[in-house]
Amino acid sequence: MAVPRAKTSKARTRRRRGVNMHLVAPQMVECANCGNLVLQHHVCPKCGFYRGRQVIKPEVK
Repeated sequence: MAVPRAKTSKARTRRRRGVNMHLVAPQMVECANCGNLVLQHHVCPKCGFYRGRQVIKPEVK
């Protein structure tokens, strides 16, 4: 069975993990109807439009 020759340092471990386990900002696009920033492939919560048609009626405050 393979055994490591020396202990892996904290810096080396964190460097390896930092490349693969980092947070990524969500991809935002502009709503074609109102210009609000929304997640891709999601209904706009401000106007209720998705792909050029009204899908939901937004709540008015």
